[in-house]
Amino acid sequence: RFEALEPNELEQLLRLMTAIELAVPRRRSRRRRRARRGEHLDLRRTLRASLHTGGDPMTLARRRRRTRPRRVVLLCDISGSMEPYARAYLHLLTSAVASGAPAEAFVFATRLTRLTRELGGRNPEAAIRRAAAIPPDWSSGTRIGEALQSFNDQYGRRGMARGAVVVILSDGWERADPALVGREMERLARLAHRIVWVNPRAAAPGFSPGAGGMAAALPHCDALVSGDCLDALDEVAEAIATGDLPSSAAGWSAPAVEGTEPSWPSAE
Repeated sequence: RFEALEPNELEQLLRLMTAIELAVPRRRSRRRRRARRGEHLDLRRTLRASLHTGGDPMTLARRRRRTRPRRVVLLCDISGSMEPYARAYLHLLTSAVASGAPAEAFVFATRLTRLTRELGGRNPEAAIRRAAAIPPDWSSGTRIGEALQSFNDQYGRRGMARGAVVVILSDGWERADPALVGREMERLARLAHRIVWVNPRAAAPGFSPGAGGMAAALPHCDALVSGDCLDALDEVAEAIATGDLPSSAAGWSAPAVEGTEPSWPSAE
């Protein structure tokens, strides 16, 4: 598990995670290309070719709509409760940004910080150092609802989340009102193609998504996976690439939560 890794093991993990390739779903573009068995008739090319046969269109030229990879947006929780996992998840964000696929990386605790530019480049270790030095709220409290609201207002409705695969890496422990998490997740679900929630606590025996933020977000998630160790990242990659998973969010039921939430280990 990532929370049990020593510093030297984190360095080994970086080298292993650089080999991870995220296969993202593809979407149909409005542009079209030549195709032998395309579903659309290319009238202009057909008429041009008919000039060689006395004006008779002997061959019908066809076109097919292009496909392009969907954008992947990763939102990583770097609050105190996620500190044992945040360092490892930064490697995942770095691999996604450096993969060449359209990817955006954000971190949040009490505020939202965009790290796409800092995580770029050919040197993953330098990218991690740049990214770790920027967020001012590392290992602080958690305000998932406000972070999602900032993303929706500044980036989501401007097109970044439209048709994208959104990956949220968080334990769902919300310090503020969980109702805000539900409202912003509903807004995000209307824009995104798919929402994958990665909760490292999901691998614990007897886990139930009862934390306030997790319970509010669950109805709007398409998949809930753990991602608590290197092997579990295969499940995360599969959740990003496909829509048919046996461990989808539909298999979880969020119980009503009363009283205080469980206290996860902090950075101290």
